[in-house]
Amino acid sequence: MGQFIVSARKYRPATFDRLIGQENIARTLKNSILSGQLAHAYLFCGPRGVGKTSCARIFAKTINCSNPGPDMEPCGECESCRSFAEGRSYCIHELDAASNNSVEDIRTLTDQVRIPPQIGRYSVYIIDEVHMLSQAAFNAFLKTLEEPPEYAIFILATTEKHKILPTILSRCQTYDFNRIRVEDIVRNLKDIAASENVTISDDALHIIAQKADGAMRDALTLFDQTVAFCGGEITYEQVIGILNVLDYEYYFRLTDMFLAGDFASALVLFDEILSKGFNALHFISGLSSHLRDLIVCKTATSRGLLEMAPTIAAKYDQYSARCQMGFLYKALDVTTSCEAQYKASGNPRLLIEFALIKIARLVSEPVAATQPTAVQGAVKPAARVAVAPQPEPVAAPKPTPAPQLEKRQPSPQPATESAPQPAPAATKAPGVSIKDLMSQASAVPVAKRSDAQEDSAPAGRQPSDITEEVLKEAWDEFLGQIEKPNLRAALAVNKPQYSAESNTVTQFVASELQKNWIVEKQLLPLQAKLQKALGVAGVRLRIEVLPQSELPKTDEPYMPTEMAKAMMKDSSQMENFSREFELEVS
Repeated sequence: MGQFIVSARKYRPATFDRLIGQENIARTLKNSILSGQLAHAYLFCGPRGVGKTSCARIFAKTINCSNPGPDMEPCGECESCRSFAEGRSYCIHELDAASNNSVEDIRTLTDQVRIPPQIGRYSVYIIDEVHMLSQAAFNAFLKTLEEPPEYAIFILATTEKHKILPTILSRCQTYDFNRIRVEDIVRNLKDIAASENVTISDDALHIIAQKADGAMRDALTLFDQTVAFCGGEITYEQVIGILNVLDYEYYFRLTDMFLAGDFASALVLFDEILSKGFNALHFISGLSSHLRDLIVCKTATSRGLLEMAPTIAAKYDQYSARCQMGFLYKALDVTTSCEAQYKASGNPRLLIEFALIKIARLVSEPVAATQPTAVQGAVKPAARVAVAPQPEPVAAPKPTPAPQLEKRQPSPQPATESAPQPAPAATKAPGVSIKDLMSQASAVPVAKRSDAQEDSAPAGRQPSDITEEVLKEAWDEFLGQIEKPNLRAALAVNKPQYSAESNTVTQFVASELQKNWIVEKQLLPLQAKLQKALGVAGVRLRIEVLPQSELPKTDEPYMPTEMAKAMMKDSSQMENFSREFELEVS
């Protein structure tokens, strides 16, 4: 029984043509060799298993080859090529910086650089994982890297380019290696499987290639693992079982349940997946990828982003046609949010189950939205029979231009209703207190509509239907819905004005302070109440400041800031208190 050699070593590229997925870099290096424009330092950076070290070895062998081919490929027959293949070449030196990262190791390397090559033209020094060198080792290497002997060439390889000092980067030609595409990995695995007399389906090869995540070395390792378990006949089911990959069928079944709104079956299927030993985070991550693949299948432009076997890709096209784009967007938003919250959750399983329920409910939401709804802001029709009108209907009191809060009398009420009597006015103590101000503000009369009037309110008006009488009646109802006394008092000072062209009700307030407070903190709720009172869809409320010349003569404070300033002005104790503690009213 001969010694087994893993595929990653046995089928390691020996020429530029065998370098998978890095054609641009291979062509650039061959052109530099052909033109004789060789740099003294190169930096190969990129993910693991994409061919950085293999490319460095091929480059080193080619520049020392005595008889390179017309396409700048090493001949493999000269003494330099044979010594390299047998591992006895003194022209190529490899250093693992992960375990030789001290200053002493770099000093040994610089001493070795002084020795010229015995066979070949160049001494090539390949330093793998160069980002592991210490700061002192980098500094000791700088001078040699910048001005090496004419026969010395350095090739640095790393997976973490950002950890290398800028002074090192500035002395090297940098080549960025890309992740290898799934199609390229599958094509290479097919050739290797044919060489090893192994029969494997395309679906299984795609699973291995996707699991490798762009690294050819990882793909070859997984291939060896499946061959060791299955032998010469490898099926798709065996591969997903060995590699612990969740089958696509689970996600397609989940899609059927989502489209049917069957969240209960989705929860049962999720429990089945967990019972088979799959990680919950990997499941929700795979579901996000599944939804992403359905989205890219929606258009011919993005269809090329799908890296699947032909049979599975056809099934994605079928399911993508069944799903609405809006549903896929919202479902993907739910799964990505679930992924982000997974590690911080105290109950991850419940988090994922709730996400599955939300996705299953997404299909029914648009149906509910298509039901006829009332116009936004319109008053709903009365559900009960209107009572007979009173002999003398109650009229809403007119707001005065300048309300004197403590002097106004309540409006007369019909004999059929018992109107609440105002409490006797208390003797006002010297100074101003918050309690007095609040009680004065709450004394503003609020217009109240009778049941008959409420039931007879229009279900919806047009802007042209708004007259002065309609606006006055609606404004009184609008004021009656405001719970904050100071806000109600500020809006009751002046008469509102309505513009049918802009569908806007404009109300003037007494100060810029009142306007800013209402606009920043109260405008949206007030606008909703006004729309309901007027029965006009989309009506807007606009707050403006009345000119000083038109302001009513009143000293009553409405805003909290004005109240506080009035208290400090009328009370010497409050003034001394604020001065002692350096308080400011803003």
